[in-house]
Amino acid sequence: MPLYIDYPSWLDPYVVSFLPIRWYAVMYIVAFAVAWLLYRWQLKRDPGPGISKEESENLFIWAVIGLLIGARLFSVFFYSDGWYYLTHPWMIFWPFRDGRFVGLPGMSYHGGVVGALVAGWIYARRRKFNFLRQVDLIVTGIPLGYTFGRLGNFINGELYGRVTSVPWGMIFPTAPSFDSSLPWVQEVASRVGMDIAGQAYVNLPRHPSQLYEALFEGLVLFLVLWFICRPLIRRKSLKPGSMLSFYVFGYGFVRFLIEYCRQPDADIGYVMALGAESDNIAVFQSFLNISQGQVFCLLMMAAAIVFFIYINRRKAYVGKQGHAKAGKAQKRNGR
Repeated sequence: MPLYIDYPSWLDPYVVSFLPIRWYAVMYIVAFAVAWLLYRWQLKRDPGPGISKEESENLFIWAVIGLLIGARLFSVFFYSDGWYYLTHPWMIFWPFRDGRFVGLPGMSYHGGVVGALVAGWIYARRRKFNFLRQVDLIVTGIPLGYTFGRLGNFINGELYGRVTSVPWGMIFPTAPSFDSSLPWVQEVASRVGMDIAGQAYVNLPRHPSQLYEALFEGLVLFLVLWFICRPLIRRKSLKPGSMLSFYVFGYGFVRFLIEYCRQPDADIGYVMALGAESDNIAVFQSFLNISQGQVFCLLMMAAAIVFFIYINRRKAYVGKQGHAKAGKAQKRNGR
């Protein structure tokens, strides 16, 4: 009995065959819609100072635009041929390749976070409202939306994991095949009960890492933020920005671990390969093998810790107007 799963043949990356619209794009729209609805739901129940409906809509739009720009730029300069795009900058956001509409082929989550935060902060500065209070509300619902984004990756058959012999390993038709004469290939095939006799190349089972991410970076992280961190922040009276710290650290931590199951980009490989026995990134070799994505995750966790300590230890700044109002209140109380 084979100890692996074939990728569902009925899944098609295109919504309809005659239009260049992928489920991946649809899932992104669903993800944004979920995050927006959860943000609005919290705004209506937030006891603190809020913002107008128009401002909340504009803030969210600014953040989405910043996310798309940041995600694309990070992908271009950290995961692609940066020199090509520096000499052909018009190709960064050009959605056509070889006469076909392909959208934006390559988006980086880490760049999306940076882009969204920068764009949202700029808008908040212009409108003069507390950005951290609003971003705390937004990030609480983001992981649930992110679940749909990773499901889109799965339907696309991309971002698959490393070769594995676990019973739920899946054969992705878009994954590269391996020379069946290699000893390690024969060993994996034997372990999962795959008959490779007479085949020059064989497609081995891999971790469905997109589903791991949808579950843990999405649903599980959402439940932790919504049902544990939100009450904790209110009970402990933590300052605005605390939820952002929890979200960034939580995502970075979970993504760091899942990266051990996810295959690094072939043109990048390992950033650190202290325990690598070979350069075969398709097979897990050591916990000391660190990918570029894991480096970004470590930076996220470190930044989240520093930011959390900073915002909760700093003294609240009260401007001249605030001092004047406080003085008047004290006089009224003295009467």
